[in-house]
Amino acid sequence: MAAVIFNKAHLSRSLNQVPIIAIVSQKKYSDEAKVFNLSQLKRGTGGRSSFSGIVATVFGASGFVGRYVVNRLGKCGSQIIVPYRGEAFDVRYLKVAGDLGQVLFCPFFLKDEESLEKAMKYSNVVINLIGRDYETKNFKFDDVHVKGAANIAKIAKRLGVERLIHFSALNASDSPTPVVLNKPSGFYTSKYYGEEAVCREFPDATIIRPADIYGQEDRFLRYYASAWRRQFGAMPLWKKGEHTIKQPVYVGDVAAAVIAAIRNPDSAGKIYQAVGPKRYYLSDLVDWMYSLMRKSDDRRGYFRYDQRFDPSFAMKVTLTNLVSPSWPLFNLHWERVEREYVTDCVEHGVPTLEDLGVNLTSLENQGPWEIRPLMADLYYGHAADEPFPQPPPPKSVEV
Repeated sequence: MAAVIFNKAHLSRSLNQVPIIAIVSQKKYSDEAKVFNLSQLKRGTGGRSSFSGIVATVFGASGFVGRYVVNRLGKCGSQIIVPYRGEAFDVRYLKVAGDLGQVLFCPFFLKDEESLEKAMKYSNVVINLIGRDYETKNFKFDDVHVKGAANIAKIAKRLGVERLIHFSALNASDSPTPVVLNKPSGFYTSKYYGEEAVCREFPDATIIRPADIYGQEDRFLRYYASAWRRQFGAMPLWKKGEHTIKQPVYVGDVAAAVIAAIRNPDSAGKIYQAVGPKRYYLSDLVDWMYSLMRKSDDRRGYFRYDQRFDPSFAMKVTLTNLVSPSWPLFNLHWERVEREYVTDCVEHGVPTLEDLGVNLTSLENQGPWEIRPLMADLYYGHAADEPFPQPPPPKSVEV
């Protein structure tokens, strides 16, 4: 895999002009070699047509967070390698995130070390965003979050990659306390052991532990807005959601933190908690969302009730878990139900995104924009133009 990048500022018709090769066949660069390697030098004014010196491999780039990270990398003039599995057309929309020829694609398989090496051997930055919300017959939590993450870290270290950014989860623990299920969350447990495996293989890796992330096409706001998540208009929540505290974070802040971590050498070997500026009770969050969507009135039958006393909802989750938990319209399975009632625990003394210089976005400011496409009767008749008072924001919980 190779690509050629032309320095547009000095491009001329002179035959003595030589194109600058951005990716060369060396696997590992020494500090002395970089002095003579023009492809490693920053150039340009810092926009998409510049080169920041970053050649980044982004695993999981086609996911929700990955699209924002790739766009941020392309915006500052980085060269991006997007490993993909399946059909290449599924990721082709990412090509426009960078300048011409700056976004490259490489097929890979997580259990194949040769394909992993091919995707990383020209990069100086590797970002691992691969995650699995539920288990399948081909990929268990341990295969994705522990073994797969360890292989990426091991190969990145062997190839001389300078920076590794690994995404974990906020409430990752070796023994999380069960809430709904009779066993600990396999997602949180595997994320915890994945952190240990990555740090063992790549001690200077930067670990980011995100809370629930919201944004366009997210799995937080749209999860609760889904008709399949409700029961005939009503919302079942464990203990009515009044015992669960969440601290959601905006996806744009998470993507900005990734770029800040790459540029900050002091972030190597550290753990950062990606949480929003405020904490909310889940019950207040859901009520506020449905007020914004104009679906909280009696005419639509909205009210919250205790999920523990509704066996029909448990049956729905079980059937969905067996048939199609991955379909975006559903996205309902027991592992997700278990995680949504775990209170976000922010450890004191562990850095947050603010320590990377990120100005956090509050949910009450960004949330209405994200929820607007989900409003009821938004494009019908006079409903789109009639004045609608904004509901009061959800009450924040003091830390």
